[in-house]
Amino acid sequence: MELIARGRDADVYALDGARVLRRYRHGGPTELEARLMEHLAARGYPVPKVYGFTGTDMVLERLTGPTMLDELARRPLRVRSLGRTLGRLHDRLHALPAPRWLPRRFATADDDRVLHLDLHPGNVLLTRSGPVVIDWRNAGAGDPAADVAMTIVTVGGAEVSGPAARLGRGLFVRGVRKGCHTDPEGRIGEAIEARLADPNLTAAEAAWLRRRADGRSGRRGR
Repeated sequence: MELIARGRDADVYALDGARVLRRYRHGGPTELEARLMEHLAARGYPVPKVYGFTGTDMVLERLTGPTMLDELARRPLRVRSLGRTLGRLHDRLHALPAPRWLPRRFATADDDRVLHLDLHPGNVLLTRSGPVVIDWRNAGAGDPAADVAMTIVTVGGAEVSGPAARLGRGLFVRGVRKGCHTDPEGRIGEAIEARLADPNLTAAEAAWLRRRADGRSGRRGR
């Protein structure tokens, strides 16, 4: 099989022109992930079609198009519009009540919604039919503010080089906030804690998150 993509905990192989194999290196919640994608597809949310799964593998629809991250690198002038697109993907997702079988994370009192919890530019494919969201491993049910907060701290802490890239990152984050109707501020601290628990973080990402957490603690202490 041809390796066509490599993530932090999974590899993607081409099976043929219509299907790919996503293989977790150390196992994953493939049954829950497949069930959620089928649930979302039935409600019109843009996800890949699921053809089958085992304990470590998922056979998915092969989609054509760059990731949003690749598009940002190739066409940086689209940074604001792509940020707004990601914000609107949050809104579309959070319009869907969470099914009872979806694990609760960042729960609300009585109005949990479907949360992706890793919705960053690398997990959006820009196809001819529109953006499609991939990688639902971390999904849960809870407060939409936490989902947007996870995007903000994930993108904000990503390693980039040079002032132009850092400026673009800031513009993208502002685009996300403008594109969605959810204020993430009340969940930023919890999102930072959740990100810091990720064993796949780089040293630079962890350092940025700790600085952000320390800054927030300082503001609360005043």
